[in-house]
Amino acid sequence: MEKFKYKAKDKEGKTVQGLVEASSITQAAKILREKDLLVVFLFPKGESLTTQVKKGLGRVTMQDKVNFTRQLSTMINAGLTITESLSILENQANPAMGQLLNDVVREVEGGGNFADALEKHPKVFDQIYVALIRSGEAAGVLDKILLRLADNLEKNSEFRRRIKGAMVYPIIVVGGMIGVMAIMMIFVIPKLTMVYEEFQADLPISTKILIGVSKFASHFWWIVLIILAGLVFLVRLLAQNLQFKKQLDGLTFKLPIIGKLRKGMMLTEFTRTLGLLIGSGILIVEAIDVTRKSLGSPNYEEKMEQASKEVEKGLPLATALARTEIFPPILPQMIAVGEETGKLDEVLGKVSTYFEQEADAAVKGLTTAIEPIIMIVLGIGVGFLMISIIMPIYNLTNKF
Repeated sequence: MEKFKYKAKDKEGKTVQGLVEASSITQAAKILREKDLLVVFLFPKGESLTTQVKKGLGRVTMQDKVNFTRQLSTMINAGLTITESLSILENQANPAMGQLLNDVVREVEGGGNFADALEKHPKVFDQIYVALIRSGEAAGVLDKILLRLADNLEKNSEFRRRIKGAMVYPIIVVGGMIGVMAIMMIFVIPKLTMVYEEFQADLPISTKILIGVSKFASHFWWIVLIILAGLVFLVRLLAQNLQFKKQLDGLTFKLPIIGKLRKGMMLTEFTRTLGLLIGSGILIVEAIDVTRKSLGSPNYEEKMEQASKEVEKGLPLATALARTEIFPPILPQMIAVGEETGKLDEVLGKVSTYFEQEADAAVKGLTTAIEPIIMIVLGIGVGFLMISIIMPIYNLTNKF
């Protein structure tokens, strides 16, 4: 048996803390729950909360979320009640997910519905997830909704993983270039400067520029940090301004390759999510409102809000989206087909696959374009350094 430190809240909301003896951390959480205590922190006596946070106690990963959704679907389909299923998953989960499920179980056992319990954890379960669960509970098809939701989460996760994976090489190369330049400026150039000054060498303009930058970086690095901190603060301040966010958002869509990639990613998630919501029985106006909040683009969110109002007045979704003039023509055309055939969710699923392929092509185009650009910039940088450093040395050797 092992002792665990805990901090919890009782029925009256008062904070209590102490030690509990159990064979495992999940067993300890179960004991505390049986005492009607809501666990806040729980970890082995010999460890600190900081250690547990580093281990991942305070973080639920996307894979945790996918596994939970799929396993819960299987258990409910097998005939277990929602409370029984959640209790089993709580005991099997890692500490982070276990503590979250402990809270959810308490809410459900107290008479609350599952969706409301999940809604209290917005960092893990977003509005789309909660809306689907609420729909599944109301229609009595929670297991099917959970299965579709798990599939959708896996597709989105895999799609984002491919995008991030394609950006690893450029980021590493650029980071390496910045690191080499910093080492040259802070350690190498100052020593060469001493040699040049000692022999009173006649320096070319490129070398003088390099020495000037090096001296500034060595002696006034704190000014650089202040400027960077100021820029970060300014960007955060401007980010609170809706008009600035719209201007910046519109600019990113106009960038070559990057703009196409961002639009492809956004349209992929938009069509996939909207199709999932509509296919789960959620009213189309509500589905649009929930989906638009997940777009991450103030310009598209504004247009989608206008489309939602028009659909609410009785206008077909295809016509409403066509009037926004920001979606590619294929989207309203395909949606019109879906509305006419009564298979809108299936059509949106196929359209999302098309946009996903477009985004993949944009990623390949981006990586193909970035590699030669990086090599050219790297070559220019190396050439500049070589001329700036070797030319003065060559001139000195000619004097002797």
